[in-house]
Amino acid sequence: MVTIAIIGRPNVGKSTLFNRLVGRKLALVDDRPGVTRDRREGEATLQDLEFRVIDTAGLEEATADSLEGRMRAQTERAIDDADLSLFVVDAKSGMTPQDEVFGELLRRRNKPVVLVANKSEARGSEGGFYDAFALGLGDPCAISAEHGEGMADLRDAIVEKLGLSAFREEGEDEADGEETIEFDEDGEPIQRYDATKPLNIAIVGRPNAGKSTLVNRFLGEDRLLTGPEAGITRDSISVEWEWRGRKVKMFDTAGMRRRARVEEKLEKLSVADALRAMRFAEVVIIVLDATVPFEKQDLSIADLISREGRAPVLAFNKWDLIEDRQALLAELREKTDRLLPQMRGVKAVTVSGETGEGLDRLMKAVTETHEIWNKRVSTAKLNQWLERMVAHHPPPAVAGRRVNIKYITQVKTRPPTFILSTSRPEAVGTAYMRYLINGLREQFGMTGIPIRITMRKSDNPYAHKAKKF
Repeated sequence: MVTIAIIGRPNVGKSTLFNRLVGRKLALVDDRPGVTRDRREGEATLQDLEFRVIDTAGLEEATADSLEGRMRAQTERAIDDADLSLFVVDAKSGMTPQDEVFGELLRRRNKPVVLVANKSEARGSEGGFYDAFALGLGDPCAISAEHGEGMADLRDAIVEKLGLSAFREEGEDEADGEETIEFDEDGEPIQRYDATKPLNIAIVGRPNAGKSTLVNRFLGEDRLLTGPEAGITRDSISVEWEWRGRKVKMFDTAGMRRRARVEEKLEKLSVADALRAMRFAEVVIIVLDATVPFEKQDLSIADLISREGRAPVLAFNKWDLIEDRQALLAELREKTDRLLPQMRGVKAVTVSGETGEGLDRLMKAVTETHEIWNKRVSTAKLNQWLERMVAHHPPPAVAGRRVNIKYITQVKTRPPTFILSTSRPEAVGTAYMRYLINGLREQFGMTGIPIRITMRKSDNPYAHKAKKF
């Protein structure tokens, strides 16, 4: 697939154009310059063209070791990886010396460039549009990314540079064969776990826990911005790679602070973006700083993931900084069981994003948790288990009346969700529900994932019949 990078100095409307091309508000947009920091990729459609588009940080002149310098290095890498660059300038404010410097940078790359004069709908933008000719990158294409004007001209300019044949698919995948259905001894279909399906993973945690460093180590390259500064990541960036032949889509998210500390509009947008990525994901890796684990915010994030029904895995990062590992490991196990009772049996792995230690064990824990999250149990086995559980510990009587539990069945997976039929749902207390949930975990190996039980009142066949005297 053709890859197109959107390039330009800060605040010229690159992210707005990116959102226009992908058809959704994926990239964060704000009036202040420098909102975008990491490269963000998306599947774009422009009339009859389909391609991959990369939103980049605004190009700035800065030293290599500064945050801006690292952002510029990421942008230059996007230019090298792309088949074509859209060099966006601001027709409203006119050309600046920065535009000329970066125009020269693109010329030296000797790769196809389309000059895009954004904000051309504004009054007085004609002067900036004609000034763009002086950059020597061909005729500028006048557009308004915010209002969608000039998209047809942009399409024609892209086709002129690359040719229409570059966007044609070489072939379509062959149709899958018929799926064979197997049945268990109770006559119910067996749903086999498909270990070849792509995995959607989100990496979440407090600021400066080492999330981006961890993703970079998985990829084997400096794909995401990292550094000692807290809160570098703003957008939730998705990256794709393979682990043991299985496709993985991983979302690196912005660090989440306590709600009381989140004041700026931009940080609120970043956290909302992180929550969206978490809800889209199947498995969520909660990254904790092993040097200061289980802060209050860590527990809040873990509780949120449990309530959302995602499959959680704990990653204690910065393990390379720990000296007395055995003592801390015992402490972490005790705290995990005590502070996260809603995630009883959750898989926890010690890792180091800096050295790569433990990453293979982490991915193994992710796939095992994902399999449990997709688990389905037959109704016959569930009711045999329920009969034993009720016989061992009947539900408590309320006001002298015994609660009658009829049956249980699983209605969905991801996470496993069950319906419990009972004569008096309101009389079944939370303690007895915990007893049943813990029993499900132990009997069917559903450890470490959220389990949901919904109670339903069983129908009384004599409720509508009149009494006879």
